Amino acid sequence: MVRLFFLLFFIAQLSYAQSLAEVEKTPLKVDTFIGIDSYNSLYFVKGMVLHKKSSSQNFQFTDFQLGAITSVDIINPLNVVVFYGDTNTAVLLDNRLSEIERIQFNNLPEFLNISAATNAGGNRLWVFNIDSQQLELYNYRTGRSSIISQPITANVISQTSNFNYCYILTEKKIRVYNIFGGIVHEIPISEATKIVQHNENYLVLKNNQLHFYKQNTPEPKVLKTPNITIKDLQLTQDFLYIYDREFLYKIALNQPKN
Repeated sequence: MVRLFFLLFFIAQLSYAQSLAEVEKTPLKVDTFIGIDSYNSLYFVKGMVLHKKSSSQNFQFTDFQLGAITSVDIINPLNVVVFYGDTNTAVLLDNRLSEIERIQFNNLPEFLNISAATNAGGNRLWVFNIDSQQLELYNYRTGRSSIISQPITANVISQTSNFNYCYILTEKKIRVYNIFGGIVHEIPISEATKIVQHNENYLVLKNNQLHFYKQNTPEPKVLKTPNITIKDLQLTQDFLYIYDREFLYKIALNQPKN
């Protein structure tokens, strides 16, 4: 009976964790790895400069007066969102990293003090209002903002989004919101440091382990990666990219099944 118990426990552990195989390993020494876009261009930050590298062209964007780059959203390569937390500013860039528009939240008629800005599509940004502790949708064409969430009392650690949903990681929970102002679900978690998503599946980094949440599934699967100290990561349809300060790893992602 005892042997049967341990056998069942072992099988359960195997179903809970899934090993992933490394596909490519490329030397890369940058300050921050951002990701690979849908055209296979590489984005990274080095020396406060945003770089975009393709097989044939390299582009850069910088404005030292805005301070250090807090985040870069490349979900739409034709409308890259660069957020500067020090100066409360978002800059929108085209596919050549030329500036399209600059949103200085300090200078708006209705001042917004934010800690994050990511692309929501339709001339909108998902922004987290520090003063009200609420997630908002800001339309930079109309200058209007709509409140999406109730106040979040916990510290917001990481934010990621697509055009339909925004994922907020706090000290104790993952909160998922839709564009209509509804909370889709809340999932308890602690000690996590980063969240990334793709097509409503998302990964959470916790103690150098990756917890994979399939769409609308509250129970995660632990993805066993090669022995890598994870600094930055990106989730795509078929691959997981992990950066460890020296190499960029491209890992085949066979998504766990429920």
